[in-house]
Amino acid sequence: MGKHNLGEFEEIVLLTVAILHGEAYGVAIIDEMESRLERSVSIGALQTVLRRLEDKGFLTSEFGEATKMRGGKRKRFFTVTSLGKTTLREAKEQRVGLWNAIPEIALNN
Repeated sequence: MGKHNLGEFEEIVLLTVAILHGEAYGVAIIDEMESRLERSVSIGALQTVLRRLEDKGFLTSEFGEATKMRGGKRKRFFTVTSLGKTTLREAKEQRVGLWNAIPEIALNN
């Protein structure tokens, strides 16, 4: 196992932020996750995980410009850090290793 463990939802959020590279903010992250995974995501659950990933050093965030369309409110954009990228690579290697260890007969019907 790698040094940095991620829960399933944390990993999905981190992957989605990477997919949206440069355009990852709350609503965009939810839309991407819901369209790819075909499951609903609450803004509260997402915000909790985004904060946790930022606290762990896997993400950074910064505010964008205020817009009239949002009533002067600014979007918070998220970016995957070097530590976050390393952690995602470790998680991928672990999963691939597990998949590769399954005997072919175990997956046959």
